[in-house]
Amino acid sequence: VFGYYLEVSKANLHLVPADYIRNQTLVGAERFITEAMKERESAILGAEERIGELEYALFSDVRDRVAASAETLLGTAAAMAEADVLGALASVAARWLYVRPLITTALILEVKDGRHPVVEQLLEGERFVPNDISLSAEDRAVLVVTGPNMAGKSTYLRQAALIALMAQMGSFVPATSATVGIADRIFTRVGATDDIATGRSTFLVEMQEVANILHHATKHSLVILYEVGRGTSTYDGMSLAWAVVDYLHDRMSARTLFATHYHELTELAALLPRVRNVNVLVREEGDRIVFLRKVADGGADRSYGIHVARLAGLPPAVIEHAQRILRQLEATSSTVRGAEEGFLPPIPSRATGALQLPLPLAPLSAVEEQLLSLSIESMTPLDALTVLHTLREQLRHRVEETRSATQPGKVVRMKRHRKNPN
Repeated sequence: VFGYYLEVSKANLHLVPADYIRNQTLVGAERFITEAMKERESAILGAEERIGELEYALFSDVRDRVAASAETLLGTAAAMAEADVLGALASVAARWLYVRPLITTALILEVKDGRHPVVEQLLEGERFVPNDISLSAEDRAVLVVTGPNMAGKSTYLRQAALIALMAQMGSFVPATSATVGIADRIFTRVGATDDIATGRSTFLVEMQEVANILHHATKHSLVILYEVGRGTSTYDGMSLAWAVVDYLHDRMSARTLFATHYHELTELAALLPRVRNVNVLVREEGDRIVFLRKVADGGADRSYGIHVARLAGLPPAVIEHAQRILRQLEATSSTVRGAEEGFLPPIPSRATGALQLPLPLAPLSAVEEQLLSLSIESMTPLDALTVLHTLREQLRHRVEETRSATQPGKVVRMKRHRKNPN
């Protein structure tokens, strides 16, 4: 509070020089200051303010000098940044054996032994498995990619987009050869996220992104779609995924990679001339599966979700229960396949008489057929109770048959119910 001072006991007050200035009196002593001490105190207390003023003056000087040379400095920075990027791309290309892609205006994407530029650098104790990519707006516009969980579908899709992007930015690409048709835009719908703050669910966010793609993609675009429709019910999701592929194929023939677990979509290859199926291979070894990471022509028929759940560490009891449920569902399912069983409604823009796509519909059971044939208006309460009892007994009998069929060691021959033509 009092700064610098000299404290003198009362016994020595007679020795205090005349130029000392009394500053404070205590019980047994007095405190004094001098002019020199007062000046030093002021200098120290004002030093912080003077430091700030000096720093700002120096900053202003540097700022003015930089502003005077701004154009030269910005040009130098841009040149250094470009050299840095080119040097980094060249270094990576040399280290990881990238190749110079052939850029063309043709609507194709042909990659031989393509690799994911990030994943291959992060693998430890495992070699990255390269894969070919072949897209052409003329005869191979849409690739429907199927395969198990964790097999590498998303990596395959992402590496296609990255190779196209790297080629167009002037970089070499991770492949043994690549011919890249220039894309006006690269659209992606990969991953799952929501937006709680604005009240948008994961499925709504997904649909909005798909809508943006369908409204703005052109025949020159590259489209990457991953598991479209998974956020809603099975039939809703499958129908949406089917319609999206059909739209991309018919309206614009955009080069498209479409990964899905809806294996029914593999039927599109037989119905649409520019759709092809590819799948990520696995090898079964008893209860285990080995991910081969290799993409081959053709569609997959299983997703091996329970195997992946076992790898994730789910309790054995849960895995065994899931396997029992899966066997029961597979035994009782009877999905209608083939165009003779039903058709999707025509798309408005499609010409009359053009090919329509079959919708996988389940046939009516005997109980459902009886319900539809009932004339409720003419039934008495007793008749209704009698019919209800009969239907309940039929359902009970079917449940018992199903439970018996799924017991270990029993083989069941499934019957398909068809409507009586009369």
